[in-house]
Amino acid sequence: MCDAKVLSQRGLTVISRCSECRCVFIWNHNLILSFSPEQFMQFKDFANDLDFTGHSFPFPDGQERMVMRTPTNDIQFTFTTDEWDDFHAAMDEAAYMQEVYSLMDSPRIR
Repeated sequence: MCDAKVLSQRGLTVISRCSECRCVFIWNHNLILSFSPEQFMQFKDFANDLDFTGHSFPFPDGQERMVMRTPTNDIQFTFTTDEWDDFHAAMDEAAYMQEVYSLMDSPRIR
């Protein structure tokens, strides 16, 4: 596993980035998603386009949860309202921190 630095942490969502390979990791509950920087931004944009209300329903425990489908039909993610808000806030903050690190990593022009 990479030596990843935390970009953002909100609720149960932690997003980190490897300074060597530039992989971005989303840690949520017992899942780890890994992306290239470009894939992370595409995933973030995809998630931003999802409406909680339009994709949620009550689970057997009575809790309203949003279901995020993935390209693999057998894998779906679920979020409560608070988890969904934390997930978005963490991705927004991580995207901002990616830009900061990108500026810091780029060669300085004199």
